[in-house]
Amino acid sequence: MSYDLLILLFLIAALAGFIDSIAGGGGLLTVPALLAVGLPPASALATNKLQSCGGSFSASLYFIRQHMVDLKQQKWAIVFAFVGSAIGTLSVMRIQADFLKLLLPILTISVGLYFLLSPTIGENDRNSRLSLIQFALIPAFGIGFYDGFFGPGAGSFYALAYITLAGFNLTKATAHTKVLNFTSNLAGLLFFIIGGEVIWSIGLVMLVGQFIGARLGAKMVIAKGRKLIRPMLITVSTLMSIKLIYENFF
Repeated sequence: MSYDLLILLFLIAALAGFIDSIAGGGGLLTVPALLAVGLPPASALATNKLQSCGGSFSASLYFIRQHMVDLKQQKWAIVFAFVGSAIGTLSVMRIQADFLKLLLPILTISVGLYFLLSPTIGENDRNSRLSLIQFALIPAFGIGFYDGFFGPGAGSFYALAYITLAGFNLTKATAHTKVLNFTSNLAGLLFFIIGGEVIWSIGLVMLVGQFIGARLGAKMVIAKGRKLIRPMLITVSTLMSIKLIYENFF
């Protein structure tokens, strides 16, 4: 691959990492870019997992260093998100995920409408509806499974779960989302590596771009908080829905 294309993929990954660390949905940019440069679908998805690990790790590390995430408190959520993603990745190798392509636009539209029609959602911390182990067993495991099985929108679903079920404010939910995002990305990546589908030369270049973009995005989350995250979530959910509806029906 030419250096020009590698530089372009680096820049796309950096932009995707910036968006992903704030609202999720960076795969809307990176997966089409990888397909456009000629990668087969399986290799594109595998390489995308590699580069997205760079972004989710970068954002997670920044949020942890800023003391926004307590890893000890979240240990069971991390474990079950990893297990769920691993099972999801193994399942997708045996089961067609076509039905999720039809369901996903409904889910992403619902997420966008929820934030749009709830202007005060995530403004302050609230009482949690689930214990730590219940949160790990139900939403962390379930969304982790979805992330390994299919993937798009997982960050938005993690954030919504943290807000509605764990009672987190939007900024805190975003920080914790990136930790679980990294966990489920890593689990999926390990199985793609075993399958030999990852294109390392491209993936590592994009990983560096993701790392830089995600670090900038994580800083924006802390600096701007809910005023930035809420409109970004609505915008990304809307764009993702439009893209999926177009792919499914046109």
